[in-house]
Amino acid sequence: MKSIDLIAGARPNFMKIAAIIDALGAAAETQGSSLRYRLIHTGQHYDRAMSGGFFEQLRIPEPDFNLEVGSGTQAEQTAAIMVRYEKLLLEQRSDLCLVVGDVTSTMACAIVARKLGVPVAHVEGGIRSGDWTMPEEINRVVTDSITNWFFTTSETANANLRRAGVTDDRIFFVGNTMIDTLLTHMPRLRPPLFWDKLGLEPGRYFVVTLHRPANVDGEQQLLRLLRAIADGTGGLPVVFPVHPRTAKNLRALENQMPSLHYVDPQGYLEFNHLVRHAKGVITDSGGITEETTVMRVPCLTLRDNTERPETVSIGTNELVGADPVNLGPALARLMAGQWKSGGIPDKWDGKAAERIVAQLSRLLGVR
Repeated sequence: MKSIDLIAGARPNFMKIAAIIDALGAAAETQGSSLRYRLIHTGQHYDRAMSGGFFEQLRIPEPDFNLEVGSGTQAEQTAAIMVRYEKLLLEQRSDLCLVVGDVTSTMACAIVARKLGVPVAHVEGGIRSGDWTMPEEINRVVTDSITNWFFTTSETANANLRRAGVTDDRIFFVGNTMIDTLLTHMPRLRPPLFWDKLGLEPGRYFVVTLHRPANVDGEQQLLRLLRAIADGTGGLPVVFPVHPRTAKNLRALENQMPSLHYVDPQGYLEFNHLVRHAKGVITDSGGITEETTVMRVPCLTLRDNTERPETVSIGTNELVGADPVNLGPALARLMAGQWKSGGIPDKWDGKAAERIVAQLSRLLGVR
């Protein structure tokens, strides 16, 4: 019997880890697999709105361990995660540390595991934006520099790893576990409580998410973006689930743009219902561009780069850039029905986690 640590630190991780938990359970039930796991929640996202509800909605079991790191600077969070995960491994060693995504917990736990001689597998390895102002890019590069085995979402990620000197026998192109989770829960998506109150109708509203410092930390930049969105969406309702870091910057902007509706962070089922039925999504998140691609919803990304280029070359996403001036022409094309229909990248078929578990069984030498 082999034991795997599944590391979940922040909201994006939960969507990726849920499918792996399901696949491990299915393998144990149908094949008698002797792979076992312990779910470790680092507590990087610690409030209920950002984490707790996701466990319930995605049917993720209660964590075996919660490191309860909480808030702090980048260095404080990294240090606290490392100290607490090291203590756990010294007390109860595992056979593999499996990390997902690119948050602080991903990097911190990978470092601890490798220093204690525990191999590391990175789900979503190899993605790169080339933007070193993003903390996530640093997390990706550091994690991949010490990872043993890589589970990738695209051929672009494979190429990035090969350029960094990773050999093919350590790269496994499996697909996208976040899409596994989306496809599994698509029949369960449900409208949020405010759906009727705001008069939302399928194809007759927009969804906005903003959280990157370049877009939300400066009040003038945020105001310019919101005005460009309000001006370009033709009076249609714009639903903006407000990230905690953004909320404080919006107080001065309330009531200036009546078509914008600021709402609390939404659960997984409610948020993806909003996305699925939106006329378009305006975001600076990478993960949302993957979901919009699979749901064939137009997506405008307020960034100059992306670590998920397949959402642009294949999917429904376009890089608009952070300059609000660019939003007008892009929204005009969307409103005129001139947006590309897009396709779905290879292996984004709902079976990525199955492929991961099959490879882990082989790599760890279990049935």
